[in-house]
Amino acid sequence: MKFSDLKLTTPYLSLSPLFYDMAEPMPLENPFLITASQDAAKLLGVDENLYSDEKLLSIVNAQMQLENSRFFSMCYAGHQFGYFVERLGDGRAINLGKVNGQNLQLKGAGLTLYSRQGDGRAVLRSSVREFLMSEAMHGLGIETSRALALIGSETKVARERWESGAIVLRLSPTWIRFGTFEYFYAKGEYDKLQELADYVIAESFPELENEEGRYLKMYAKVVGNTARTVAKWQTYGFNHGVMNTDNMSIDGRTIDYGPFAFLDDYDANYICNHSDVEGRYSFKNQPGIAKWNLAQLARALSPIVSHEASLLVLDEMFSAVYEREYRSLIYGRMGLVETDAEDAQLMEWMLGALESSVIDYNGFFRKLSRYDGDKSPILDSCVYRAPLDEWLDAYTLRLEKEKLSQTQREKMMLQKNPKYILKNHLLQEAILKAERGEFRMVQELLKVALAPFDEHPELENLTKPTPEYAKNRKLSCSS
Repeated sequence: MKFSDLKLTTPYLSLSPLFYDMAEPMPLENPFLITASQDAAKLLGVDENLYSDEKLLSIVNAQMQLENSRFFSMCYAGHQFGYFVERLGDGRAINLGKVNGQNLQLKGAGLTLYSRQGDGRAVLRSSVREFLMSEAMHGLGIETSRALALIGSETKVARERWESGAIVLRLSPTWIRFGTFEYFYAKGEYDKLQELADYVIAESFPELENEEGRYLKMYAKVVGNTARTVAKWQTYGFNHGVMNTDNMSIDGRTIDYGPFAFLDDYDANYICNHSDVEGRYSFKNQPGIAKWNLAQLARALSPIVSHEASLLVLDEMFSAVYEREYRSLIYGRMGLVETDAEDAQLMEWMLGALESSVIDYNGFFRKLSRYDGDKSPILDSCVYRAPLDEWLDAYTLRLEKEKLSQTQREKMMLQKNPKYILKNHLLQEAILKAERGEFRMVQELLKVALAPFDEHPELENLTKPTPEYAKNRKLSCSS
């Protein structure tokens, strides 16, 4: 099937009109296709080459509509940096409809009712970042929205400087956020909370539709999914940067890529968002902030779910699920299969040693995958060798308790420790080239993003160390 042959439905429009506003997209001038993800297209049932679909560009530019598609934007509120904002909504995102369990959305397609003082546009740099990171997170096995196509244009958009406008066509099983519930709670529209909860259950948790106490069980699903996703963030060193409740998906996946970053050298206190002056969304704070956000969701649900019962679920479930998921993943990255009572201590020691030694976080694990007792490949990558030198002695002793051979362990670890991570210096290099009309590096990064554990000999340059000036830098909110 071709992409342009898709037939959409719009179940969200069956909700009360308070949930959305119909929108009129503003096509970009002289648009052109930059890149597309055939892997993401599979989610829609599309099996024909996206690049051969002559209508793709016009659809992404909102000059043509898929069958039964309707343009609308969604309303929600949210806690931004801890402060409640009673009305936000899709300020530059316009929904098209749904097919095969995926909701299609254009980001950067123009003004909506919720744009406030914005222009509804997205610029090339932020669009390249979102497109590539959406696909990279999927490649790492982290739940995420996806990106199907990215287009550029000659439309000029005013930011700190004049930039080129772009649009990303992105996909998600749901675009409902914690903040959607917060909006109707703050408005006192409690009947709408139940209407929304029923919709969320039908869309994201259909197994609960006929369950007694289904709203509390829905909340428990959200808690568990969120805990598992954040555990994966921490495992792979991903800093989201803007964990506002309006950026938290109700099904627990990663959405809304702004000033994100993967760790370069390991730094638990890293803050990737230049606007986060208090470090609220620092790397180490992410699990705690996720729990705080879930507490705000519990409050918003309180007219239809016992607040006390929800908080009990949160307290009993979040940390337990998070710790279980995180330890399972990080022990896998360390090559530990057998259970040992001192593994937690060894893990904490490792993280402290990584920070003290000053070493690339994901690069360390890739080298550890091939560890055979020779410390040199790892220690030669450290600024300070002693902390990891000592830890490797303890790690070597721990490996003696494993039943896997070195060859078996190496094979297992190489499947858990990516060779390719889309760090910000790579994204920035690709953006600078794209702004000159050179898109080859965007395509190369997409290739390794979708297969980060594989060897790509022709793209070995994408594993180059982060330059000192670019390590763990703060970024401004992309727009």
